Amino acid sequence: MNEKIDTERLGGFSLSREVYDWVETMVLMTLCLLLVLTFVFRTIKVSGDSMLPNLHDENRLISSRLGYEPEYGDIVVVTKPSSHRETIIKRVIATEGQTVDIDFDIGIVYVNGQPLNEPYTFDFTYRHFDMTFPQKVPVGHVFVLGDNRNNSWDSRDSEIGMVDNRYILGKAIYRIAPFEEIGVPQ
Repeated sequence: MNEKIDTERLGGFSLSREVYDWVETMVLMTLCLLLVLTFVFRTIKVSGDSMLPNLHDENRLISSRLGYEPEYGDIVVVTKPSSHRETIIKRVIATEGQTVDIDFDIGIVYVNGQPLNEPYTFDFTYRHFDMTFPQKVPVGHVFVLGDNRNNSWDSRDSEIGMVDNRYILGKAIYRIAPFEEIGVPQ
């Protein structure tokens, strides 16, 4: 008896079909992951000390733009067309329609005439760039500062100035490295 067994009809194993299914699944998973990482989440590396004491050089963050509207206190990842063409990480200090003033003699930042309570800063704001104050934040823009105010290139410099919301890549939502600092950035 020399019978040939039809493995497809009997629901048996077919190596070529199994390999095809695995390859198809891996390709689909890779495409989905790329879409999520492109349009929902991004990973970003902190470069420099402008966000001390909260974020340190070489920290790695996850940011998200999905449904995001900038609010005071958010840590944002910004790309800004400039001669530097670099991504920066800063804190939102004021949003559209608000007026920012900085008293560089005493180092206090004011929004709409009220001094900000900024426990997240490294020091008072003494460093002045070329922007004059007070400044009103235009519609669709934010004013950003680094937490390490005297060692930060931010909205006080006209090269960055008020940041158009379209240049915000996302809000920093989670620190993933180093391991001992994993968690939500303050």
